[in-house]
Amino acid sequence: MASRLSEDKPTDIPLVDAGERELRVGEDRPIRISSGHRILHHNGKCSRPHGHNYEITVSVTGELTSEGWVVDKGDITEVISEWDHRFLVEQGDPLIEAFEQSGDEDALVVLDHPPTAEVMAVLLEEKLSDTLPDTVSEVAVSVRETSELCAAP
Repeated sequence: MASRLSEDKPTDIPLVDAGERELRVGEDRPIRISSGHRILHHNGKCSRPHGHNYEITVSVTGELTSEGWVVDKGDITEVISEWDHRFLVEQGDPLIEAFEQSGDEDALVVLDHPPTAEVMAVLLEEKLSDTLPDTVSEVAVSVRETSELCAAP
């Protein structure tokens, strides 16, 4: 039999006074995106165009909204999916012109910094912070590029 809180039996902590809560998305099953990139000024194989199946986890801290959550998970995945099946390049990369000439400019995400996992994590944190409700006080993003490389706060 299911247990219910009845209206005549007040809870100890009303939701509006629940304080800040943390929502973790992708902790056990990361959000997965496939993206290409290259590190333009790298003196190794990472300077060549290549791709990864990134695994992303997000932690969001904030007050509960009137909907009863810190944020809607869909708002998080919507931001991250903007980079799925795209090619990430740094401003000034000659590949930008090549993509434009081929008619595939919509497949590009042009960043002001090299598209490393560390930069990706920071930029996703910034984008989520700008997108999510004002009730959110902190956003932390981890980007796993390979089984050996994970950028985290």
